[in-house]
Amino acid sequence: MSSSEENITLSAEEAKKKSIFGYCMYDWGKSAFETSVTVAILPAWFAYLFLEANGLTGTVIGVEMSSDAAWSLALTIGTILVAIVSPAIGVIADRKRFKMKALKWMTWLGASAVLMLALTPLFDISFQWMWIFLMFMLANIGLNGAGVFYNALLPYQGEDHEMDSISNKAYAYGYLGGGLLLVFHLGLVMGVSGAWVIPFCMATSAMWWFGFAWYTFAYVAEPKIENELEDLKLIEATKMGFREVYKTIREWHNFRTLFIYMLAYFLFIDGINSVTSLAGAFGIAVLGLTMQDLILTIVVIQFVAFPSAFFFTWLAGRWSTKRALTLSLILWCVLIVGAMSFAPLELDDHEEFDFQARWNEESYVISVRALNLVGIGDEDQAFKDDWAHILPFCVDCKNNHFEEGANGTADAENMSAFLAANTDTRYSVSVKGGVLADSTKVGIDHPTNIGDGKVDFIAKTVRTLLWAPLGMSVFWQWLMLGCLAGFLMGGSQGLARSLFGQMVPETRSTEFFGFFGFFGKVAAFIGPMLYTLLAVMFDSRVAISSLAVLIIAGTIMMFWVDVEDGIAVATAEDARIRGSTE
Repeated sequence: MSSSEENITLSAEEAKKKSIFGYCMYDWGKSAFETSVTVAILPAWFAYLFLEANGLTGTVIGVEMSSDAAWSLALTIGTILVAIVSPAIGVIADRKRFKMKALKWMTWLGASAVLMLALTPLFDISFQWMWIFLMFMLANIGLNGAGVFYNALLPYQGEDHEMDSISNKAYAYGYLGGGLLLVFHLGLVMGVSGAWVIPFCMATSAMWWFGFAWYTFAYVAEPKIENELEDLKLIEATKMGFREVYKTIREWHNFRTLFIYMLAYFLFIDGINSVTSLAGAFGIAVLGLTMQDLILTIVVIQFVAFPSAFFFTWLAGRWSTKRALTLSLILWCVLIVGAMSFAPLELDDHEEFDFQARWNEESYVISVRALNLVGIGDEDQAFKDDWAHILPFCVDCKNNHFEEGANGTADAENMSAFLAANTDTRYSVSVKGGVLADSTKVGIDHPTNIGDGKVDFIAKTVRTLLWAPLGMSVFWQWLMLGCLAGFLMGGSQGLARSLFGQMVPETRSTEFFGFFGFFGKVAAFIGPMLYTLLAVMFDSRVAISSLAVLIIAGTIMMFWVDVEDGIAVATAEDARIRGSTE
């Protein structure tokens, strides 16, 4: 090899390394929005401002709804709009050289909307929650729209055998980048006071996303298009996009393996996403965890997922992508069974009870174990109204918080009535001294009071045989779950995308990744709907167990996914399209 040829080869290798690095840095940047904004900070801020302006419910697009319903609506609109049009947009992107340009547009839209969230305090309180609603919806359109073009760039970053490494590396960068900024933000939120803190977190999340995306824009080149259409007007392009999507759906049997995989993906990613999105509500409502417990778990998940992504890359190289992914899906089912077995230990010490009363020779002094004990539902509001005369509620709190550091007082008669009233609540009471000495009451809906649900015997048995002998509190049980979830996220997400990328024709990558995104977004509805239905019909433990059924169904379908056939079909399709342009 001549010196000039060697320099060209080295230059090409260096360009490829920079391209892969730039590709991974987009995950590093956008994860700031997915962790700090979407999961950790903005939902609580939105709920607070919504309640401040409306009380328990407000009118959104003519419908009366609660804050969590309004939040879900903003998320739903953003994801569905992109999901519906993404396959057709993908067809156009496969005919015109504008994948990178579209990625920039969507990033500008998403990051700018996040930056605009920092302006929320400038508006009147009645409009602040609406501003967040609009900006969050636009941010999600930007995020999900960018995801279509970002994922479609994956097949151009390397050969088929490199897909696992590149896809998992990108996810690993995302976990680490999002995790580092999340630690900084949570340190501010939990350790610094001031109205500027949350807007500052929103602004820095936007700058983090867009700032690191510049590496992607600088190092990742626009892929070549063999059959580019030069003069394609917007209306013509849109019509062509939907015609091609319709044709692809009608001729699905030509890509039979790919569509079987997409159906399997639809099922198992629905289960996985439902577990991650509903885990917080399950942890608080069923296990009695605090917000601090959940935040710490989010941080742990990010940093556990980072090295596990590289582990699953190694495992896929030793086994195969399909087998490594299948193993991760089986372990997701184990994780769900673990969640069903988690149970808070039965209360023992006086300080463990929610309400602690001590006789001081004149009356009972009542202290509260944790702030924010009472929620915002109708039952909690009634509880507050009934017992505000003896409990230390703060005066102006919309969320029914207890006044920090304050104590309530009650005579023996009121204390006795309070004990009796807690029979049908989700709270616990312990009394020391006086005529009610050593009296306790644990409400029927308290997290430690495991009921007679269809699968509650699992939690009861495991608590008796394992958690209680080990003295392992529900927080440590939950943290263990978080570590396993982080480990599996590091493998399942990257491998699922990588396996799809291996079976997608490069010449139609954006179209098929549009379908990939569509299946993922539509799947986001089924799991939560199933969870809600079963939680109403039975209970939350039955509901969480149903998510394992989705993952099991997707795992079984993986046996019909012939990866070699999928790769062969993709190669033949590329050859057909490239041959037609020669």
